[in-house]
Amino acid sequence: MFFSYLCTMVGHVHIMGIVNLTPDSFYAGSRTAVADAATRIREMWTQGADVVDLGACSTRPGSPQPTLEEEWSRLEPALCEIAGGGQVPGVQSPIISIDTYRAEIVRRAYEVVGPFMVNDISAGAMDPEMLTAVGRLGLPYVAMHMRGTPETMQQFTDYGDIVADVKAYFREFSIKAQDAGIQDWILDPGFGFAKTLEQNYELLRRMAELQELHRPILVGVSRKSMIYKLLGITPEEALSATQVVHFAALERGATWLRVHDVPEAVQTARLFNQTINNR
Repeated sequence: MFFSYLCTMVGHVHIMGIVNLTPDSFYAGSRTAVADAATRIREMWTQGADVVDLGACSTRPGSPQPTLEEEWSRLEPALCEIAGGGQVPGVQSPIISIDTYRAEIVRRAYEVVGPFMVNDISAGAMDPEMLTAVGRLGLPYVAMHMRGTPETMQQFTDYGDIVADVKAYFREFSIKAQDAGIQDWILDPGFGFAKTLEQNYELLRRMAELQELHRPILVGVSRKSMIYKLLGITPEEALSATQVVHFAALERGATWLRVHDVPEAVQTARLFNQTINNR
């Protein structure tokens, strides 16, 4: 399937484009009307995205969570629109991921579009059925580090050693994934989730240590507060600074970038490959 196809692309930095089907995502430029979703997805593919991540449930700090039916009402029309179309040549399945922590959303989406990547901010912690559902369907999975929920996570930033704690979290998750039959999963350190600004940069500085876990590493820092608050700017002004952080993450072992701005991320990846990998 498409995940195996991507993983055979040795030396390639994978770009995951963000399409938010929500009215309250922190970066207004990422908000996409349901009617425009298919067009936006195909645009991102054309721009060089390997995967496009559909989110119908905002996970910004402090955000209240919609009901399952509210989430599905945003997601279903977009999935129906793209089902059976917009494929990348040589790849049999639509290259999409779905940003959700609900197993029922995964099951319903699979019925509409078939295989996709699941991007779960809670690594299965917010729905006890999630890992079983993903394993049963044989889907690739992004497991992110977080404590609490989006509403409460910034209350849980007390770490002994942020990097050691994140590594322990994923060692425990790897056992859960194996038990659930999940073969292909990606590690997301969870920048901005249950972490202070200082902890985010400590995690970034030492991110190479996460390679000890022998999993692909996805970094999602695009236009986030760890960038714009440090610089005293807005998310709308954080494009160039985001690329600097992207480059730093690639230097420390990231192989996936989750981004709002696909063309600029593709350029950053190309410069990284030319400078570091000479590709």
